[in-house]
Amino acid sequence: MHAGRQYTASEILAWTRRETLVFVALGALPPIMAALGCDVAVLPWPPIAVLGTAVAFMTGFKSNAAYGRLWEARQIWGAIVNASRTWGVMVRSFVTEAPEEGAHRRLVLRHVAWLTALRHQLREPRAWETQHFRFAAEYRERTFAVPERGAKLEDELAPFISAEEVRAVLAKRNRASALLALQSEELTRTRQAMRLGELRYIELARVIATLIEQQGKCERIKNFPYPRQFATLNLFFICLFIVLLPFGVATELKRLNPAWLWLTVPVTVLVSWVFHTMDKIGDASENPFEGGPNDVPISAMSRAIEIDLRDLLDEPELPKPLAPTGNILM
Repeated sequence: MHAGRQYTASEILAWTRRETLVFVALGALPPIMAALGCDVAVLPWPPIAVLGTAVAFMTGFKSNAAYGRLWEARQIWGAIVNASRTWGVMVRSFVTEAPEEGAHRRLVLRHVAWLTALRHQLREPRAWETQHFRFAAEYRERTFAVPERGAKLEDELAPFISAEEVRAVLAKRNRASALLALQSEELTRTRQAMRLGELRYIELARVIATLIEQQGKCERIKNFPYPRQFATLNLFFICLFIVLLPFGVATELKRLNPAWLWLTVPVTVLVSWVFHTMDKIGDASENPFEGGPNDVPISAMSRAIEIDLRDLLDEPELPKPLAPTGNILM
């Protein structure tokens, strides 16, 4: 998530510089062809304008759908924050323990382990994501780092759960679900030991069910992309429009004044840049867990939850919140 006021013009231009050079080359084609004696006034403007209108509608639809996926992901993690605090408060209030037993601490820190496993799962790459593209890799390398890419899950789980549980969790395919199963098992043992009342047990079980539900919603967004048929055809139509655009512009400019033909270059670059960049923004927003600068900041939110839960345990030293790097908060 960009945590500053806005992206700078230099960042935007650097992000789109390769496409801009292509647009300059396309815009220069009609004037160069005219200088070589070729007649470039061959494409009427109305059909190109109709195509541009259709492309604008499709690009707007894609941008709206991409924002919807991003906003839904943020709402899901807002629900995880609330459920996490509920879990911490209920564990401390409902579960009876001897001072030396540490049941509160185990249940709370295992929840932090669940957050850790979940964010690692959500950062795993998918074929349809964009972070392997050169423009994304370049921006990431010079601006920010993805915490889950630089640490092993095994090492991050170790402070929160026992070595035996770490091995058991790593042996599972869905590590986050395995941790929720361990939570449920301990609740059952606590209930059987008569240290947790029936109604209170039910309430805590409901919190686990809520966490399972929110995890499933995250996995739905992660594992089901924006439909590829829409993304593919939208890009195809944009490219078709951009290729035809300079010749339609050249036709209109030559009709008005043949000396204005070189204005085809700036007009083509401006219009093409706007259409293509809007499509690119949709690509950069439709996968809110991929490890990009527009992601939901699940690493920072997990750390904030950990701080709140450790504070409930009255720990004297709390971890520090994650700070933005290069205005990017992960």
